[in-house]
Amino acid sequence: MPEAMKPTETPLVVAAGLTKRFGELAAVDGINFEIAPGEVVGFLGPNGAGKTTTIRMLSGNSPRTGGRLDVFGLDVALHPREIKAQLGVVPQDNNYDPDLSVVENLLVYARYFGIPTRIARQRATELLEFVHLTDKSDEKVDELSGGMKRRLVLARGLINTPRLLVLDEPTTGLDPQARRLIWERLRELRQRGVTIIITTHYMDEAEQICDRLLIMDNGKVIATGSPQSLIGENAGDEVLEVVPEDGMSGAVEAALGECRFQKLGDKFEIFASDCPGALERIRKQVRLNSYSVRRATLEDVFIRLTGRELRD
Repeated sequence: MPEAMKPTETPLVVAAGLTKRFGELAAVDGINFEIAPGEVVGFLGPNGAGKTTTIRMLSGNSPRTGGRLDVFGLDVALHPREIKAQLGVVPQDNNYDPDLSVVENLLVYARYFGIPTRIARQRATELLEFVHLTDKSDEKVDELSGGMKRRLVLARGLINTPRLLVLDEPTTGLDPQARRLIWERLRELRQRGVTIIITTHYMDEAEQICDRLLIMDNGKVIATGSPQSLIGENAGDEVLEVVPEDGMSGAVEAALGECRFQKLGDKFEIFASDCPGALERIRKQVRLNSYSVRRATLEDVFIRLTGRELRD
C-alpha cells in the first residue's frame, strides 16, 4: 500500500484542524490527516496522547470542538446515522451482553442496523467461522476465554459488512496465539478492500499490519509514514548499544559527536549510519563493559519521539 493516495483517489476519512477540548485541556489539538480507501492506518502514542479521543470523534461517539471531520464524504456531526451504518467499531472494552449466547450477541446487534433476521443469521454463521468460534455458538459469553471474547467483539463489529473498521487496542491482554489470529483476520479484511483504523500499544502489531502510522503525543500528530520509513528516518537500519564502565558516560557522549543517541540507565542506544565505525571511535576513548548491534525497530522510533517517562 503506498504511503500517499493517488491524485484521483477520494479519501475515505478527512480531518482538518480537528480539535477536542475538555475545559482547558486540548486532548486533540488541531490535527490533520487523510485515510485512503483500503488503507490500514495505525494511531500510536503514549497514554493521554489523544488516540482514543480521535477514534471516538471519528466513530460519532464524541462531538468535536473544532475543525473538520468527514467520513465517506459526510460530516460526522451532520450525518451520524449514515456514517454509522457503514462503520464497524471494536472498542477497547468487551461490551457484549453476558446474558446472551455467542450467536445471540451477533443477532441482537444486527437489529441496530435493520438487518433482516435471515440475512443476520447467515452473516453470524459466516463471521463465527471467520473468527474460529463456530463450536462456541450456543455458549454463554462469560464461558469464553479472553481471546475468544475479543474475537466475538471483532465479529460483532463486522455484522453490518462495514466499509471502514475502527479498532481501539483490539489485542490488549491477549496471548500470542490469539493476537496472531486477529492479525490474520485483519489481513484478510484488508485483502477484501476494508479500510482499517487501529490504535495499539504493540509496536510489532503496528509494524506487522499497518500500511501507514500516525504517531501522536500531547494531542498532536508528531510523525507519519510507513513503519519502515519511520524507522529509517528516525533510527536507521541498526542500533549500537554500549554500556560503559562506571564514570565513563561523559566520555561516551564526547566520542559520539553528532551521532543521535538516547540513554537508558547506564546503557547508550546509538543511532548511527555506520555502527562499526561509531563503535571503533568509542572503544578508542572509552572502556566498555559490553556492546552489541541490533536491528532498529519501531519501538526505538516511538521512544525517541515520545520519551521514556511513564504516562498514566
